[in-house]
This record gives sequence, C-alpha cells and structure tokens, in this order.
Amino acid sequence: MILTNRRRFLTSTAAGAAALALPRRSQAKMPLGQPQAPYFYRFKLGSAECTVVSDGQLPLGNPANSFVKITKEEIDTELRDNFLPTNNAVLEQNILVVNFGDRVVLFDTGMGTDALFGDSTGKMLKTLQAANIDPKSVDAVVMSHAHIDHCGGLIGADGKRNFPNAQYFIGEADFNYWTDDGTIPANYPARPHFLAQARNNLLPVKDSIHFYKDNEQILPGVTALSAPGHTVSHTIFMIDVGGKQLCYIGDLAHHPVLLLEHPRTQFAYDTDAAQSAESRVRMLTMLASNRIPLLAYHFAWPGIGHVATHNDGFVYFPANPQMETVGEL
Repeated sequence: MILTNRRRFLTSTAAGAAALALPRRSQAKMPLGQPQAPYFYRFKLGSAECTVVSDGQLPLGNPANSFVKITKEEIDTELRDNFLPTNNAVLEQNILVVNFGDRVVLFDTGMGTDALFGDSTGKMLKTLQAANIDPKSVDAVVMSHAHIDHCGGLIGADGKRNFPNAQYFIGEADFNYWTDDGTIPANYPARPHFLAQARNNLLPVKDSIHFYKDNEQILPGVTALSAPGHTVSHTIFMIDVGGKQLCYIGDLAHHPVLLLEHPRTQFAYDTDAAQSAESRVRMLTMLASNRIPLLAYHFAWPGIGHVATHNDGFVYFPANPQMETVGEL
C-alpha cells in the first residue's frame, strides 16, 4: 500500500511539473493569424528607380477551366513537375512603377473595386502607400490592355481618379472593344464584370487618353510593341534607360509553366487564342535571343526574370531579388 501511494505521488508530481512548464494558450505572448504585409520591391534600371507593387493575388481556381487545348493530365503533370498545386492556378498582379527622375510612369492598375476573383485583389493603393509612392505624383498610366485586372484601378470607389495628374495610354481598339456592349461575345467568361469595369474606369478618363500605335515611343524611354491576341490590341512595352532594357510583357503569358513550356497552349480569356499564342512565341523568342529581362504581370512576385528557349517552348528563370539594397537589375 505504501509503495502504491508513493507511485501515485511521484506520477502526480511529475504531471504537475509538466503542466507548469508548458505555457497555457491563454498566456501566449503573440496572437496567431497575423496578416501578411503589403509587398513591394525596388530595383534600379540604369538611372531610373523601379518599384513593383502588388494589387494582390488573383486565384483562377481549377487550371483546366482557364488553360485550354491541353489535357487535364498534361496540366497536372506540368504543375506537379514544377512543385505547383494542381487544384488552383494563383496569379500575381505585379504593377510596375518607373521613376525616371523627371517623370513617374505606372504600368497597369489591378482590379480596383471589383471582387470577381475574391477579396485578395484591389490592394494597389495600399501597396503604393507602403512603398511611399503618392498617386498624385504619377505622370503617366500605361495600360497593356483593357481587361478588368489591368484598367480596374483608375477610378476609386468615390468616383474620383486615383491618379488625378496622369495622362493615360491604351490601344484604341481595346478601348472601343471593351467599353462596347455589342462587341464582347455573349459567352465571354464573366462578361458583365469585364464590361462594367472597363466602362467605369476608361470612359471617365477618355479626355486624358493617348491611343498608342505599334513601335511608337509613347514616352521617352518607353516604346509600345503590339502583341495582339489576348485582347485585340494587347501591347507590351520596352523600357530603355541609358542602354539598360526591361520589357514589361503584361499578359503575353499568364503562367510561367503552363504557357511557356508549351506556348501554344491557349487561355480561356483570350479574344483570339491562336493569335495570342503566335504573339507569345514571337515576342518571347525575341526576348530570349537578346537576353532582355522581362517583368510579367502575373508571374510569381515580383515577376522579374529571363526566358530562354527550351525544346519547343521556353523556360523562365526568375531573378534573384536583392532585399538589402536597391540593386541593379
């Protein structure tokens, strides 16, 4: 009996000591579930200072619904081989701001107030603020095309211009197509959202728009290069500062695997998928041949890197971000 009681005493004492040693949940010093910070990234391009600010992640859901003319099995294989999830294609929204010293140019503007793809979008103004960029200081807003996630941030919820001192640049064919109820096909994905966002953001600034042409130097150091197919006048931009180049490719490719390994894979949101694929192959071949770095609007943040030819397609090599300094590209 004495031995049994001694065993009980030692067991209860050890349990009590262990309980005292472990912190109670109510005594945790830091709560869980903290949000991520708005993210931006700065780098130098010649004498210009560039900043990539995020409008937030844009989840497309099941990749097979967006990437077509490719089997689900092929999609799953490509994604698994690159250690990417097979059930949800998540795109970034990498907005480029270039401070040339005498002017500030912003490329594309995110989703704005439309929540078609969820509440993870529409963060451009917050990340601009975090990056210490005043929207009033932006002199030019250059849009690659008139899709909802590229022109959506021109007008705020209050109906006022988010960039009140800017001139706006877009292709005239895109402006006309996406603001006209009669031109967008009835079966276009999420058609009412695309039409409404284009009208709500582009029509109020029409008097400040310059409609660019192919190979036009729209601003000193910024040249428009026509790459149609994703939309009727989708355009990419070659940025040149003192001989240092960066190509902002907009939506030339939405995914660094599914639209590069086999670049003639089609995308459900293209207005002319075959033409889009030809533009993609043509422009990526040029960038690969000349070893010109690119910034892709939808690639993993911050979307900067190079492409090289590989088999019948391309491979993307993301740049190594320099987080301690504002380094050269």
